[in-house]
Amino acid sequence: MYISQNYSFAILRPLQAEVLRQGGEVKWFVEGKDVNKAYFHADESVLTDIDDVIGWQPDAVFVPGNVVPNFIPGLKVAVFHGFNAGKMNRRGREDHFEIRGCFDLYCTQGPNTTARFRELAELHRYFSVAETGWPMVDPLFTPVQDNPYLDANDTRKTLLMCSTFSRNLSCAPHLLEQIKQFALDGKWRILVQFHPKMDKHIVEQYQALQGPNLTFVETDNVVPLLQAADVMLCDTSSVLLMFLLLRKPVVTFRNQTGGAHLLNVEDADKVEAAIDYAMTSPQELMAKIDAYCQELHPYQDGHSSRRVLAAVANELANPARKTTAKPLNLIRMMKLRKKLHYWKAFSGSKAKSHSSLPH
Repeated sequence: MYISQNYSFAILRPLQAEVLRQGGEVKWFVEGKDVNKAYFHADESVLTDIDDVIGWQPDAVFVPGNVVPNFIPGLKVAVFHGFNAGKMNRRGREDHFEIRGCFDLYCTQGPNTTARFRELAELHRYFSVAETGWPMVDPLFTPVQDNPYLDANDTRKTLLMCSTFSRNLSCAPHLLEQIKQFALDGKWRILVQFHPKMDKHIVEQYQALQGPNLTFVETDNVVPLLQAADVMLCDTSSVLLMFLLLRKPVVTFRNQTGGAHLLNVEDADKVEAAIDYAMTSPQELMAKIDAYCQELHPYQDGHSSRRVLAAVANELANPARKTTAKPLNLIRMMKLRKKLHYWKAFSGSKAKSHSSLPH
């Protein structure tokens, strides 16, 4: 499990649970300084450096990020850090579909992303694509026991505000006064949770609003928050797509992708009315949400992790299907070597006698 952000824990732990259930082994490796290592559980094993990773000889490396070193062994598996929210990168391309030459297998979430990745696989011819669903949402369909964000004594509806950190996309700077007023009014219970890269000044402004009607949450697992809320207020963050999978309405502020499944507003003064409407779960809107979710992530069985492992096992059993070698990626790999302080050559040593993945 190769991670560089705190949100990776919630993405990969369902996958870890399935590996262990099938009798395999799991090790974690942390890249960079953005991971809070206190989030590791006592029974989770962490490899401390690249030499340890190479020595352990993983069969597969699961990555919820964009890059992974080619100088470590194992099948490189992209499991994504979110759904496709339509965000454009600096090159004017959809970031979700950017091919960076790092992965052998992309495990896609649903039809509306699988088709494009299969086109890219035909173009590049060095990676495979399997539609598996997303491991992070496996727990989404199982109620959290003793959810800390539920209050049986409070009968008000719950509003969850989430926001991305991108300056051009974030709703947080624009809606501070509205949220402050909502907290004073007390019409709803309000939960606020931001992307871990959110500007610290904005975080402090929202933390200052905490009181009996508003709670600011910092967590490595948003699933209990999603399950506790009735309506989400968001922007163009991909977390809103997870919320939709629960068949709950989302009000967005200046969303960049649009769609009939969202209640999008451009004016901050219209946010409250949109939330009031969303709280009624109107039938027409709910039908549009359901249709959208069938394309986004049709799997509601909680077994996406199982499908990911099956796809990996199939890939490991058919190693000769690729017709083009993976790019050398020299500049990107040099940057990773510098970041990881690793300058040894990878010798391509043979696999262990036991497998870290179940067969």
